[in-house]
This record gives sequence, C-alpha cells and structure tokens, in this order.
Amino acid sequence: MPVPPRLRRLLAAALPAVLAVSFAACDHATYPNSVFTNHTEFNRSVGGLFDILFLLGGIVFVFVEAILLYAIWKYRRRSEDDRPEHVHGNTTLEILWTAIPAVILIFIAIPTVRVIFETQAKAKSDALQVEVIGHQWWWEFRYPQYGITTAGELYLPIGRTVNFALKTADVLHSFSIPRLGGKRDLISNHTNYLWFTPDSVQETAFNGMCAEYCGASHANMRFKTFTVSPANFEAWAKNQQRPAAMGAEVPAVGAAAAAAAPGAPADPSARQAAQVAAQAGGQATGPTGVAAAMGPQMAQAPAAAADPAHAGHSAMGGTGVQQAGFTAFPRERMPDATIPKTPIPAAMGSWDESVKGDAQRGRDFMAKFGGGCAGCHAISGIPTMVGQLGPNLTHVATRTTIAGGLYPNDTKHLSLWIKNARYMKPGSYMPTLGAFQRDPITKKTVPQTGLSDQQIADIVAYLQALK
Repeated sequence: MPVPPRLRRLLAAALPAVLAVSFAACDHATYPNSVFTNHTEFNRSVGGLFDILFLLGGIVFVFVEAILLYAIWKYRRRSEDDRPEHVHGNTTLEILWTAIPAVILIFIAIPTVRVIFETQAKAKSDALQVEVIGHQWWWEFRYPQYGITTAGELYLPIGRTVNFALKTADVLHSFSIPRLGGKRDLISNHTNYLWFTPDSVQETAFNGMCAEYCGASHANMRFKTFTVSPANFEAWAKNQQRPAAMGAEVPAVGAAAAAAAPGAPADPSARQAAQVAAQAGGQATGPTGVAAAMGPQMAQAPAAAADPAHAGHSAMGGTGVQQAGFTAFPRERMPDATIPKTPIPAAMGSWDESVKGDAQRGRDFMAKFGGGCAGCHAISGIPTMVGQLGPNLTHVATRTTIAGGLYPNDTKHLSLWIKNARYMKPGSYMPTLGAFQRDPITKKTVPQTGLSDQQIADIVAYLQALK
C-alpha cells in the first residue's frame, strides 16, 4: 500500500527528532572516551555548565519552534486569492525579542564565567606536579618532585590534586584524558596549565590522546592514564627512581682510554655498533631535520658517568629482575577499551618467534656501544645511554604499550618496532634498524650491517628485563 505524500513528509521531518532523542538516551557514562563523567572536579564543573546550557538551549528551541509552527498554521495560505496582511512593525514584539535573549545570555554568562575562573585558578600548593611534553608522536611525562621521567603512561594517585604543566617539543598538540578532565592545548614557546583531582575513581586505566591535529601520525599519538591508590603510587614512584633493573657498570677511565688508544685491537661488535649508529644517524632525520646520530651522545658519556645520579650504579645482573612491591598496573585489570588492538601492517611480514634473545648479551651490546639507540634514548645506570630525543627506557618493561600507545608491549611487537618502526607507525622518527629492511621514508634498504634478528631478540630480552 503506497504511503501518502503528506505522511512521507511527516516521517521525514520526524526522523531527525527521533534520532536525536535516541542518541541523547545513550549511556555516555560507560562510553570509554566519554567526557560526561564525574571523576574529577573539572569534569563536574564543566559537566554542570553543559547541563545548564543544554537546558536553556532546549527551552529556547522548544519556544521558538512552537512559535514557528503556530505562525505556519495560523498564517497559512487558505486559497489562491489569499493575500497576507501588510504590517509596519510591532514595537512591543521587537522589545521582547531583544530583551528575552539578553536575559537568557545573562543566565548563561554567569555560570560560564564562574567555571572559567574555577578551572583557570592556580592549583593547590601541595599538588602533584607533572610536566607533560608532547612530541611527534609520543608523550613524555616528568615528575619533578620525584625526579622521574617516563613516557607513554601516566600514573596519578587517587584523591590528590595533579597540576599539569603542558609544553610541546615541536608542533601544536592537545593533551586530553576525556574521562578525567577535558583537554588543553600545548603551544610552542608557551606553558599551559591544567589541574584536577581524581577523587571519584577506583584503581583503573583510562585512554589519553592528542586532540589537536599534529601531523601524519596524529591519530597514533596516544597514552594510558592509571589512577592508583596513594600507597601504590608511592611504590611505583620509588621503583621508577631506581636505575635500570639490569644496570651497567660505569667504565673506568683507564679502560676507556686504552680502548681508544692507537693500535688497540678492534672489537668486532664495536665495529658493527658503529656501523649501525651511522646507519641510524643517516636515516633518523625526520621532517624537522633532527638527526639521531650516536657519536655526540657517546662524547657525553664521561660527563654522564660523573653525574652523582649515576654514581654507584653497578651491574645488577640476572634476567628479568623484578623490584619488590607495586611496580606497574596489572595488565589483566585494564578495561578492554584501553588495550591497543592495532593490526600489524602487512608490509612488515612476520616475526620468527623461534629466535630467542639473551638479556645479558643485549645489555652488553647496548651498554658498550648503544647499538645505535644511544643517540635518542636514555637508560639510567648506563652512562652511554643518555639520549633525549626519544622516550626514556629505564623501566620500559613496566609499560603496557609501545609506539606512543599504538601497540601492546610484548616480544613480537617490540621486536618488529625495533626492526622497522616506520612501517609500524607512519612518519616515525625512529630509524629503520633491521638488516635488509626497506625504509618507507628514505626508500633505501638497510645493508647487512643492520641489526640481525638475533641481535634484535637480545635487545628485546634486555628491554623486557627493565622493570
């Protein structure tokens, strides 16, 4: 039976209203990245303002639409000879439609200004200070009160106000943890601030992200936020303050001089490390022209060794050394929505899982020569690993994700990342290190002097011991 034209028009007009009501009825509180939560005072203030604006906007919408429908019905054309009555203005009506919006704007402005002053006020003096530095495309977190530098994962104590100092190392970014506290931009040559107290949450994990387009891998610039009890936060911080679980001895000055003396026997692994470093230096120049060469960092090694922060850090030995107490949020307790499920690019191929790494061998390789990594990364307790361009790796095994929150931190993904990071994450500044791997940016193939699968497996085994 055909639908009458008038009914079709009515259904077409009613469909948007039905969809709007349906979406409004969704449970935003359970959506993994919803801002409609009450976990912090920031959420509550902004959420309360949103409710006021939505209510007043709804009242205005209903009022205006009612008048519009009434006018359409009352002044509809009744016949072909119908002509509208000409009018020349109505002073009372004009005053009303000017005064009513002005009154409504006053009701909107007062709570808006109040929330602006609340959220822009200075944080409490005893707040936890966290420096957030945005990089293309990963997040660095520093806790100056604890002397901690980490990356990709943010730990916050429940019930304590946290004051974030937001900076960028390159382009514009935007720091956002939707379920905890909205977002705030990171602007070049300027520090923005954001503070909130996670006072209505349990120990759990939240998604964080960059909310300002910042380049090719903007969508891949993610991080995890863990809210933990104050006691667990202190335990985590204490573990993060320690040097690497498999630290390296500070080399004696005499031994270093002997190794550099003319005629000293050349160490084969040293030659390969230098070749890998040169390869990395040639390929690690990203769009901003940042070179990740190993040489300058090696020259800084004596200064790093003399730093009191590194003094007395000897090799602890042992594979997979685990510090006592709370060191990381249990992965089995993470909500499913916070676990990365990014597929491995088809161009990467597969990883030979039969290759088993040796952590001691990986430690020795990186401790002596950095393996091409020293130009970008730091590991506390290894004087040759003092790079600042990439994430700090001191306790990388305690992190649940790698590659800016894009992949889980496990053997397979970490191995593929070291082998060819630029296939794993478009635009990555990390150079392609695996032998015979084609670099998607330079369009060149890494020669045989690149890292073999066995060397990558050794490095991965070592990194997985850094807890």
